[in-house]
Amino acid sequence: MPQVPAQTVGNLVRFHSPTFGPANAPVTVVEFFDPSCESCRAFYPIVKDMMAKNPGSVRLVLRYVLLHPGSEQAVRLLEASRQQGVFPQVLEAVLEAQPGWHDDPQIVKAWAAAEAAGLDVQKAREQMVSAKIDAVLAQDAADAKAAGVQGTPTFFVNGKPLPEFGAQPLYDLIKSEMAQAK
Repeated sequence: MPQVPAQTVGNLVRFHSPTFGPANAPVTVVEFFDPSCESCRAFYPIVKDMMAKNPGSVRLVLRYVLLHPGSEQAVRLLEASRQQGVFPQVLEAVLEAQPGWHDDPQIVKAWAAAEAAGLDVQKAREQMVSAKIDAVLAQDAADAKAAGVQGTPTFFVNGKPLPEFGAQPLYDLIKSEMAQAK
């Protein structure tokens, strides 16, 4: 995975970004994420576990990067699920089903998983073509480029790029930031 230069990166967190955890958490993890990315899928339970082990102390912010066939449609599906109030359930279901739709530009199995998780598919197909979602995709692409993101997942913790890719370096950076916040 290409390394992101150590620099202060502005605009990592946007109002429109999906978030998990409290807004006032002392540690904010920003993940540039592609729902079609196998590494992102592999990191999902790791990040979820880190948050569970540090309740109230860690906030996760997801930013989208479109790198694979079907990525844009998958992100649009996820954004429609946010509008319907079922984002966490749909995200989990879509990631779990990812091996079945990873390289499918129509993401058929992702749609089926999303529907099983509570998504109103007919409504989502209407919602996913909105100017609001177009703006989210454009802003995330611009911010990813400005931050030097070249692959997914790319993590920043309290604005600091992950110095070395891996679960342990991510855990160590989170732990270090939590200690500094005390």
